[in-house]
Amino acid sequence: MRKMKSKVSALVMVMLVLTGIMAGCGNMGSNDIKIGLLNEMTGSNATLGTSSANGAKLAIKEANAKGGVLGKQIQAVIGDNKSEPSESANAMTKLISQDRVAAVTGVFASSNAIAAASVAEGSKVPFLAVGATNPKVTVDEKTGKVKEYTFRVCFIDPFQGTVGANFVLNTLNFKKAAILVDNSSDYSKGLLSFFKEAFSKGGGSIVIEEAYLQKDQDFKAILTKVKAANPEVLYVPGYYEEVGKIVKQARELGITAPIVGGDGWDSPKLAEVAGAEALNNTYFTNHYSVEDTSAASKAFVEAYKKEYGQMPDAMAVLGYDAANVLIDAIKRANSAEPGKIREALAQTKDYPAVTGATTLNATHDAVKSAVIIEMKNGKQMFKATVKP
Repeated sequence: MRKMKSKVSALVMVMLVLTGIMAGCGNMGSNDIKIGLLNEMTGSNATLGTSSANGAKLAIKEANAKGGVLGKQIQAVIGDNKSEPSESANAMTKLISQDRVAAVTGVFASSNAIAAASVAEGSKVPFLAVGATNPKVTVDEKTGKVKEYTFRVCFIDPFQGTVGANFVLNTLNFKKAAILVDNSSDYSKGLLSFFKEAFSKGGGSIVIEEAYLQKDQDFKAILTKVKAANPEVLYVPGYYEEVGKIVKQARELGITAPIVGGDGWDSPKLAEVAGAEALNNTYFTNHYSVEDTSAASKAFVEAYKKEYGQMPDAMAVLGYDAANVLIDAIKRANSAEPGKIREALAQTKDYPAVTGATTLNATHDAVKSAVIIEMKNGKQMFKATVKP
């Protein structure tokens, strides 16, 4: 009996070892190539994360309809970071260690992307961020070194902040600005610093700067201070939930000055929260306009509308572009091995994305144009394109 138990124990140990080996092989030997889609599916930025995931799923569906990649179908594995950095790290860990994905794309908020990148770097799995614009996403803040496995398909905040500042100075022709910054957001604080730098260099001055936190509801106290400072324009580099409330409450207090912000505004929910009329005389920098008349844009918009029954926003098109860039890298690598995918991503040059030809530079960032969006009666209207 003891010999029998010993043989059973030894067999169990062998099976456990083999199971571990098979798990470590990830996509090897599988009929599918797994790609993680890590996004803000719930929480305060859920509309942006959902759009990004929808865009990526459409790209994967189209690729699979054409035969997949490397003779295999692509399987999308969804991860929800719940719009929180800690949850972003947890979701990335699950995608890599449990779901065994070959690469991950997604994430809009910079704080969430920075948290996810730390896990991807430690696991040596490629991560292609969709809309995270803070420089710290791809470059380590402490060492100044480029993160080996982290990339993104969007422009970065030094460019976006400069575009916003120059728009206020040269198009709106204002020199006195008030600023409201989300102190809980790397995105908001980073974009603010680059706006301030460019605005000051251009002869502008900041007459007042006030801070708030994500999930705040009442902004009237700080807006009363802003009104007393009598600025010509307000710069609010935040996300749509808080921005919508800020715009609504500013108008209720009689602040009629233009309000300008960044790509964190881009959500259909912005007009719901702020009100269409309150959003008149507001502008924001963005990655894309649905008024783009290029053939690639028209084809994408029609496909997205057919798939989801609604117009895409910038996060939808960036999610679509990111998934396609990742699929292209897998094809060029001729492998689903993470290290080889990483090498192919680093060599991405002039990929014909919907948001424009995409090249990933030495810091793993995409160099591409920005657009200025004007809000009119709750609708987004194309104002201008600014090249890098």
